[in-house]
Amino acid sequence: MLDIRKIRETPDEVKAGLAAREADPAAVDEIIALDAVRREKTSAVQALQGDRNAMSKKIGAARKAGEDTAALQAEVRELGERIAALDREASEIDERQRTLLLSLPNLPAPGVVPGGKEANETVSVWGEKPVFDFEPKDHVELCTKLGLIDYDRGVRMGGNGFWLYRGLGARLEWALLNYFIQEHIKDGFEFILPPHLLNYECGLTAGQFPKFEEDVFRLKEEGFQFLLPTAETALVNLHRGEILEEKDLPQKLFAYTPCYRREAGSYRKEERGMVRGHQFNKVEMFAYTLPEQSSDMLQLLIRKACALVEGLGLHYRLSKLAAGDCSASMATTYDVELWIPSMGVYKECSSVSNAMDYQARRGNMRFRRAATKKTEFLHTLNGSGLATSRLLPAIVEQFQQADGSVVVPEALRAFMGGIERIEPCK
Repeated sequence: MLDIRKIRETPDEVKAGLAAREADPAAVDEIIALDAVRREKTSAVQALQGDRNAMSKKIGAARKAGEDTAALQAEVRELGERIAALDREASEIDERQRTLLLSLPNLPAPGVVPGGKEANETVSVWGEKPVFDFEPKDHVELCTKLGLIDYDRGVRMGGNGFWLYRGLGARLEWALLNYFIQEHIKDGFEFILPPHLLNYECGLTAGQFPKFEEDVFRLKEEGFQFLLPTAETALVNLHRGEILEEKDLPQKLFAYTPCYRREAGSYRKEERGMVRGHQFNKVEMFAYTLPEQSSDMLQLLIRKACALVEGLGLHYRLSKLAAGDCSASMATTYDVELWIPSMGVYKECSSVSNAMDYQARRGNMRFRRAATKKTEFLHTLNGSGLATSRLLPAIVEQFQQADGSVVVPEALRAFMGGIERIEPCK
């Protein structure tokens, strides 16, 4: 959520930031107008409360003097009714203002260029695109012939957008997760296994609600519980409503969860197989920091995500997203994108982002400065570390051999009992 003081004091800057990310800035003027009325009514309430307190003292004095206080009491009742009416009006305005504030996306950080996907910038490229001296296969054919993925039965069991891992495919998937977990623990991240069912406040704090409520799988029971679309939605709520101490920051966390998403695309040819689905596995990195720490933490998370891909030997590129391509909660985002040979495109396997204080304001997450004892809002950051549903297609396609086998990345072999190559099923 944006700072109301920033909107009030620098409305043109806020509008420019919203325009840069191709969002409608019209709500800014309404928020400012509502804020002025709300503050006016709040001041009026405070003035009337002062009058009522003074009148109450008069009543006390009159009673002591044995005087009739009926008229004074009537005035106090009238003041109370006026205060209650103004309070209701102020509450309604406050609720409308909060709704508008919750609808606004984060402002782009300095250095983030305006525009959408067309303005994204390639920051770096690692490795070379694989060159084959044979006719390469796509990951669907490879995974089927190698017995790694059963697409047909996955669809039969769950519908479009689902698959199931079998045999060495399940082991390869679990090897990836073990590799990620090992690397995060080695680098001092705390391992978290959060609930998969979350409440409405979790989605609101993350910035996914109210706008994207329809993108989650919701339980059709009393209340609002939903299956988490990413572990970020859980981790960002770990300290919701809390005040941390400066000495306890930064916090570096990671979690493993399946992720559940309704918006799984149209299953076009370029999104076949495991590239886009309703359920996939992901290890998510998350950090709580002081404001002055978040830029360095962003670079640390980017290096971490890149190192994980490099450790697998996969060709990828790192892209800095334009303002309009960043998700609503994020001030800046970098995507790690894997090369998928059969598609001739790069597909994102990690988004590393800095929300700055946007999510912390929504979840009222603060820290106390040791020197001043004053509280400030935390900064929050997140990054996939990594999502497996695009890694496995990249591995089988980039490391396929002429005989139909696939070389297992060296980093994963220890988790697969020393298997170096996966051979086609007999």
